[in-house]
This record gives sequence, C-alpha cells and structure tokens, in this order.
Amino acid sequence: MTRGILSRMTPPVIQRWIDILHDRRADDLDTLIADDAVFVSPVVFSPQEGKALTLRYLTAAIEVFGGDDFRYVEQWFGDRSAVLEFVTTVDGMQVNGVDMIHWNDADRITSFKVMLRPIKGIQVVVPRMAALLQG
Repeated sequence: MTRGILSRMTPPVIQRWIDILHDRRADDLDTLIADDAVFVSPVVFSPQEGKALTLRYLTAAIEVFGGDDFRYVEQWFGDRSAVLEFVTTVDGMQVNGVDMIHWNDADRITSFKVMLRPIKGIQVVVPRMAALLQG
C-alpha cells in the first residue's frame, strides 16, 4: 500500500489515521476515535453512533480496503476536518471513494463518512463488509 499524497500540512490526527491504515494496525484505532464518534456508511441508511460501532466499521474497512494498492490521491483540510479521496482495488474491481473526517480539540475522530463509486464497486464491497461486521 502506498501512502499517497502526504505533506507537512497533513494534520497529526489524519497522519495517525493514515499510518494505522497503512500498517493495518486496527488495534490502534481505540486511541484515535472519540467516545461520541459517528460513522456514516455509503450503504447503511442511518448513522452508526458511538465509539464501538465506529471502531467495528473502521476495523472492517481496514480489512477490506487495506490492500497493497490503496492510496489517497487527493487531500483537503479544514481547521478540524479533512476530505481524503482514495482509489483501491477490491476483488479485481477498481473502487474510488472519499473519506470525510472531523475531529475534536483532543485530536480524536468524531465523524467519519465514506462515499464510494462506481455502483459495481459498492456491490463488491458490501458483501465483504457485511461478512466482517456480522462475524
């Protein structure tokens, strides 16, 4: 997995997320996610509220998306937010997506929203994520 576009401008909380994803260290997520975090899935209608659910989704995402070709290709930063565009291959299908992340003053992620395309990519990702989330 390549680290994609990184710079001195990358906020520390985002660099921590990228390092966890790159090194596939899902156990380190606990110190990065706020207790009141919310995960917004590209396919689940309602937001998944709370640290436990956010950790489950992000841990599954690291497993599904954490392949060798995952990379962030664009990054935009606000004061306490980031938009990270990524590309990767899942089961032979190229998937393009965006992670929209917000964090608090303690540099803990409070909101993590994912958008994916194309529809065929979503159709490949959904069963893999569902299997991990049900396990």
